[in-house]
Amino acid sequence: MADLDEAAGPEEALAAVIADRVREFRRRLGWTVGRLATESNLSKGMLSKIENMQASPSLSTLARLSGALRVPVTAFFRGLSEEQDVVFVKAGSGLDIHHKGSGPGHRYQMLGTMRAPHDSLEPMLVTLTERTEMFPLYQHAGTELIFMITGKMEYAYGSARYLLEPGDTLQFVGEVMHGPGELISLPIQFLAVKAVRPGE
Repeated sequence: MADLDEAAGPEEALAAVIADRVREFRRRLGWTVGRLATESNLSKGMLSKIENMQASPSLSTLARLSGALRVPVTAFFRGLSEEQDVVFVKAGSGLDIHHKGSGPGHRYQMLGTMRAPHDSLEPMLVTLTERTEMFPLYQHAGTELIFMITGKMEYAYGSARYLLEPGDTLQFVGEVMHGPGELISLPIQFLAVKAVRPGE
């Protein structure tokens, strides 16, 4: 499992876009990695690392690739600005994160984060498969929305308790202590979306 600060940053996003473009342009010409290596005067190993996001190409390397593939250097960055506007996470591939106080049978998957200044939502898929005697309560800036997918639980919000069943939605202010209370019917899965102002 990883902490939130280990999420992919701008460098990884840039490497991913360049890798996709190099592979796209190479395949468009029907070339193997070996052929591109010959045409660009780069090693096959280096090209393989670039296409697999294991190495970031220098400007001189991009210039060589540009000449060999007959595309402008700027073509390797196509799609980068568009990808800042959408985050697509396939089922089961969210980033696992830790929550202090949570035990086994509690899985938290971060479903992607937009880059600043659009990073105002924190969507998370929570899966609970084991009961715990004491569940940690949370407090944070902004608001939160919970949508119940499966199972049944009692959700604590301040002194109030809400019975959540599949299809139920609960929306609240995050500054008040909140969190799952009694886990009535397992497994439980719900989508939790925090709305925060960037920088909070």
